[in-house]
Amino acid sequence: MSKKQETFETSLKKLESIVESLEGGELSLEDSLARFEEGVRCAGRCQETLKGAELKVERLLKEKDGGYSTEPFDQE
Repeated sequence: MSKKQETFETSLKKLESIVESLEGGELSLEDSLARFEEGVRCAGRCQETLKGAELKVERLLKEKDGGYSTEPFDQE
């Protein structure tokens, strides 16, 4: 990526836009493949960001004795 690194939210919005355009069925095969390739890159960036966040949360929850405490994740 030549530009500054995109945020998770930017990559996710771009991925959603790509999915909508592919589902619309209006693109040529060549354009569909190009958009699909771009979508794969966006999905990869999102996965990397989520994995990094998961590792950070694990480090934050690690207890002094080396064990981990678990807490339920409230989804609102």
